[in-house]
Parts: sequence; C-alpha cells; structure tokens
Amino acid sequence: MKEEKIQVYLMPGMAANPSIFENIKLPASDFNIHYLEWIIPFKGESIEDYAYRMTKKIEGESPVLIGVSFGGILVQEMARHIKARKVIIISSVKSNKELPKRMIFAKYTHIHKLLPTGLVNNVELLAKYAFGETVTKRLSLYEKYLSIRNKYYLDWSIDQIVNWKQETPDDDLIHIHGSKDAVFPSTNIKNCIRIENGTHIMIINKYKWFNENLPKIILT
Repeated sequence: MKEEKIQVYLMPGMAANPSIFENIKLPASDFNIHYLEWIIPFKGESIEDYAYRMTKKIEGESPVLIGVSFGGILVQEMARHIKARKVIIISSVKSNKELPKRMIFAKYTHIHKLLPTGLVNNVELLAKYAFGETVTKRLSLYEKYLSIRNKYYLDWSIDQIVNWKQETPDDDLIHIHGSKDAVFPSTNIKNCIRIENGTHIMIINKYKWFNENLPKIILT
C-alpha cells in the first residue's frame, strides 16, 4: 500500500507572494505543495505569536516547511509549535550570529527605523529591501513577486529580522544558500548546502536545481 503524500508548505520571503515558487515542481506522486502567504501582523505582535498564528494554516501531520529569506526565519519559529517532518531554509539564516554586520549595527543603533518604508509602492526600493538588488530591468516581473505593500508589515518585518533572538541553530535544520547572496552574505553562513553563483533570488532563477534536488533532500 502506497504511503500518503508528503505535505510541503512553501513560505516566501519578505514582501513577496507565492509566485516566487511558480517554477518549483515536485513529483505529484509523492508530494502535495501548499503555498503560505504573509498576513498583516497585529500591532506589537512578536514573531513567536505571529508564527503560532501561521501554524493554523497547516493541515495534516508532520509537514515539510520550506522558507525563503525572512520566510526561512518564520518557518523555524513555526516549527516550535508543530512537529515538522523537515525544516528547510533557503537564502536565509539559522541564528542571529549569521546576520550581516549592518543588521547587527541596526539592532543597537535602531537606524533601521529610519528607512523610508513609506515608499512601499516604489518597486525598485522594495526590491532593494527584499532581494538585496537594485532593479532596473524587468520591473513588471518584480512587481508581480513583491505584492505586500503595507508599511506596518514592512517595518515589522525588518525589525523582527534585526532583533531575532535565536542564538543557536536548530538541530536537523537544512540550509541552502547561494555563494553570491547580497542580503545574507555567504561568508557569515556555516553548515549549509552552498549553491555556486546563487543570489538571494535563486529560488526564482535557479529553480531547476531545486526541482532536481529538493525531492532527495526531503526524502533523505
């Protein structure tokens, strides 16, 4: 008798929607893919409480949680509330010790609170925050990917990343990271599956690698 399919939940990065996963295909014979979306946080909500709310969107037992960038931080927090078969983070960090120096500096100076997040409808600026890239071409494409334009959400997200409390990586966490990530430089990242020339948006432009390797990573 064939085993039940594995439920895989995909969480996009900051300000992004599930369209970043549009080219991710896992064998339908073994996996069911579900897409998680950002919700606007409550006033003063902690990432721990936010993660608990997000777990209410999970159905079934022992899901695989996959998160990109800030979504990678979130799925780690979600896994504290539910039993996950596997937690995989992509272009993200496993602890606050992997954050770049500019984010650690922001934690102590609060300089991140001065960022012009009110300009969230400026796609080029939003892409700089979310992808770490200056976008001059394919603006319509980035506009499709980055649809969360709420100033409070963006302020909250940046603050949660900068002030993330996790000091020790979780056991059994799988980390996939690009060697040319501009948001979370690979020089700060230890114990990961490194993708050469992978950038912060490699879930979009290196989808073939993920389609080939994710099934094996999940099942191993």
